[in-house]
Amino acid sequence: MQPKRVPIGQFKQTCLRVLEEVRQTSRPVLVTKRGTPVALVVPAPRERRDWAGCMRGTARILGDLVAPAVEPEEWDALRS
Repeated sequence: MQPKRVPIGQFKQTCLRVLEEVRQTSRPVLVTKRGTPVALVVPAPRERRDWAGCMRGTARILGDLVAPAVEPEEWDALRS
């Protein structure tokens, strides 16, 4: 992907907007002074979090996990 070219004067005036654009689009911006490249603004690497265990501590157990939800007498399969 070709970086967007921005003159240094325009970059100084719109720095925050350019940085936000780079963050949202992930497209780099090449800052130039009289047509000569001065700096390349690239998006920061995104933090990758491990999904295993990410919900730890967010739930509560409110009863017996092993016992049936209803009594065996209420099961249709056991009725004759």
